[in-house]
Amino acid sequence: MTPERLGLLWGVTVFAGAGARLLASFSGLPGVVLLLLSGLLIGRSGLGLVEPLDLGQGLETIVGLLVSLVLFDGGLNLRLPGETIKSTVLRISLIRLVVSLAAGLLAAHWLAGLGWSIAAVYSAIVLATGPTVVTPLVQQIRLASPLADVLEAEGLVLEPIGAVLALLLLELTLGDLHGWREVLVGLLSRLGGGVVMGLCAGWILSEALRRVKPDPSVGLRLQLTLGVLFLLYGFCEWLLPESGLPASVAAGFVVGRRPATEANQLDQLIRELARLAITMLFPLLAADVSWGELSPLGWGGITCVLTLMLVVRPVAVSLATVGLPLDISQKLFLGWLAPRGIVTAAVASLFSIRLEQAGVLGAGRLQGLVFLTILMTVGIQGLTAQPLAKALGLLVPPEEKESEDSAQSVTILSDPRQ
Repeated sequence: MTPERLGLLWGVTVFAGAGARLLASFSGLPGVVLLLLSGLLIGRSGLGLVEPLDLGQGLETIVGLLVSLVLFDGGLNLRLPGETIKSTVLRISLIRLVVSLAAGLLAAHWLAGLGWSIAAVYSAIVLATGPTVVTPLVQQIRLASPLADVLEAEGLVLEPIGAVLALLLLELTLGDLHGWREVLVGLLSRLGGGVVMGLCAGWILSEALRRVKPDPSVGLRLQLTLGVLFLLYGFCEWLLPESGLPASVAAGFVVGRRPATEANQLDQLIRELARLAITMLFPLLAADVSWGELSPLGWGGITCVLTLMLVVRPVAVSLATVGLPLDISQKLFLGWLAPRGIVTAAVASLFSIRLEQAGVLGAGRLQGLVFLTILMTVGIQGLTAQPLAKALGLLVPPEEKESEDSAQSVTILSDPRQ
């Protein structure tokens, strides 16, 4: 691929993402939905201006680094105030890990026609809700606590688990692993190893940020943060593939609790960079979708996704929230909102390439079903989230929203560093 063509690819991708953000601000429509549509427009299903596979092996590296930034930002802002929220997140994560994996496997095989091994990989890939979708969505619709905290934390907990498990099931399918014992050992070692390395890197970064001389522009602190994060991700992926995702979340969680000066300003810069990463990644990965991969799935694929949305998710949430002090409206909303995001799309694209290279049948159907899941969950749930939350009385009251905005304005005006 020529440098000129590469520059055009990135230019079109970023412009499409920025245009989708601009349209979202004018129209009030969910930004993630428009980002997804912009990718379809510029990609294989539309104008054909962007072909992600033209990036070659660099695609995996670029996607991995940007995803690590998004997950680091999620860990940085992860808050679990109160035992109710912690219990809810833990129980939803554990029950969905069992219920959704089994149900996704059966639905993908019986309804979408995937082979058992490919269906297992699909079930792991779509296990988690996407924090890259949930976080901007709940912020845009002004969802009240504790649901916003629960939904964001659920995605951050299950996203790395689903990605690691999907990789191990892929290796089992390709014959690189032998037996479920090796899968279990690999899951525990990569998740545990990633978390430990992330905690260590987070502590080191926190200490370094505390000792850095105050910088009015926060430039050095930002550079140091990104340097440590990308080094952490690269080292983890080299040592234990897919351990970079849990490491990024763990590092962000530790750094987010540092008692450092200028923390809010630095965190805001990280959040803006994470939003930029989402703006780039969503159109880029959606551009890889072709109608040729979606059309063979037919009604079986649509029924499979609807089963996950309308049956599996509500059942899992109902089981997880038994005995918890959540009212029926909160349970209904938790049972409805479960969009899949960037990590799901990235894992599907990269795994499909590996399966095709290995000559495994069903690679295209796997990618098609995963992107159909993303399209339907992001599209349907993204467009209905605000009306449903408003009907259930789960949005931040207008007077609280105004007081919060006023407080933020006062903080900015009173800070001489802004």
